[in-house]
Amino acid sequence: MSRIGGANTKPELQLRSLLHGAGYRFRLHDPKLPGRPDMILKKYRTVIFVHGCYWHRHHNCPNATTPGTRTNFWQAKFDDTVERDKRKTAELRDHGWRVITVWECELEKDPQGVLDDIRSVLERGV
Repeated sequence: MSRIGGANTKPELQLRSLLHGAGYRFRLHDPKLPGRPDMILKKYRTVIFVHGCYWHRHHNCPNATTPGTRTNFWQAKFDDTVERDKRKTAELRDHGWRVITVWECELEKDPQGVLDDIRSVLERGV
């Protein structure tokens, strides 16, 4: 599991391609922002996180399984991740950013729907 990277994942690259094709321009992984968002659309004062269902515990998702061994260890690790996500999202919102979370399974099932959802958030204005 240590080989799993935190940046440039397949879902992230897929979403970048969709956004770029739709004409949106963005920056990547700004370490100055809380949580180091995957994409930053400064023009819209919006950040996007692309979350893997397994690590970030997408509620009711079949991909959010827990290993059968050392379950206490893994559950604590997952709980910490979820808490950190909530804390970083709150920090970003407190600083005036809109936060969009895209789940890996949703992007896989309906990429155009995800893009349409993002577009509708961005078109609402800042």
